[in-house]
Amino acid sequence: MPDLTAPGAITSTEDLERAADELSALARELAPAIETNRRLPDELVAALRASGLFRAGAPATVGAPEAPPAVTLGCAETLARGDASAGWCVSIAATSSLLAGWLPAEGLAETFADPDKVAAGIFTPRGRAKPVDGGYRVSGRWAFCSGIMHSDYLFAGCMVEAGGEGEPTMRSLGMPTSALEIIDTWHTSGLCGTGSHDAVADDLFVPAHRSLSLLDPPTSDAALYRFPIFAFFALSIAAAALGNARGAIDDLTTLAAVKVGQGSSRTLAQRAATWSVVAQAEASLRAARAFYYQAIEEAWQAARSAQPAQPVSVELRTGLRLAATHAVRTAADVAREMCDLGGGSAIYADSPLQRRLRDAQTATAHFQVNPAIWELTGRLLLDQPTETAML
Repeated sequence: MPDLTAPGAITSTEDLERAADELSALARELAPAIETNRRLPDELVAALRASGLFRAGAPATVGAPEAPPAVTLGCAETLARGDASAGWCVSIAATSSLLAGWLPAEGLAETFADPDKVAAGIFTPRGRAKPVDGGYRVSGRWAFCSGIMHSDYLFAGCMVEAGGEGEPTMRSLGMPTSALEIIDTWHTSGLCGTGSHDAVADDLFVPAHRSLSLLDPPTSDAALYRFPIFAFFALSIAAAALGNARGAIDDLTTLAAVKVGQGSSRTLAQRAATWSVVAQAEASLRAARAFYYQAIEEAWQAARSAQPAQPVSVELRTGLRLAATHAVRTAADVAREMCDLGGGSAIYADSPLQRRLRDAQTATAHFQVNPAIWELTGRLLLDQPTETAML
């Protein structure tokens, strides 16, 4: 196993996957501290930085993994099996590193060439940007900045003023987190350890080379940046949810081997009612994962074979959004069923099952996978007029 404390030691996808396995076990061990402190512990952050997982989506031209989507998302799922907040933070950082594929060369070198640098991202355009000589002056407040406590840059959505009577345009601007005010807002029922606080910029200068628009063609011609970026955002949420659901089954299995109910001589694992619920949950989770990774593979093959600037088809993008939403909501059902099976043992604060349930429910609230996505994808499946630029 490579030395996880040595920056740049991880380069291959196989090493990424091995690191994810090892760090998942560490995340499980640190889960109570992650929950209590509402952020990832320094020990885990350091290992994740060194592993390359935080910047798995950045280009190989700067020494980053440029990992295929299924590898990056599978690693995030593995981390979430240990702890959902850890998997979520890997998902967000790795997905944010994909933005490197849209940056000009100077911005790419500044933000992603250093293997220690980590980016967070929030697409919602809650900032206002005014063009000035050499860049922009930016002010705004962004909520849900997952991983901001261990990130070096925040790529945040802004509406850029247009001259004259022109309409504002949306861009993502990369700001050093050291130049932002972090507001401690993340007091939540679930995913507590993601540290998804608010971030504030007050008339901050951002050079033009740290500016990008995901509606423009990528600056890199690598296949990874032809994979649908907006769908990747939704898939990253689903990766954490799937890993959390698998972790819930793990936790129930551990509990079931020793728990004996009142008035019973059999453990929970020896009861027929338990067998039925666990079997159905296992089938549901495997089916959701199969759909998820099949949709990813089909879109990835299309991206690899496409010409530069040629988008993956609407049909395949629809499949990705369906798969992500179905995975998150199925994962929440599985976590709920495992928590129900845990009975009275699962209601205590030190039970991992109650945390799994809270984390699962929190994931379902994300706008990328909420019930409105069923309407969006349903319109497309029924061939109704639908805006697909950000599908």
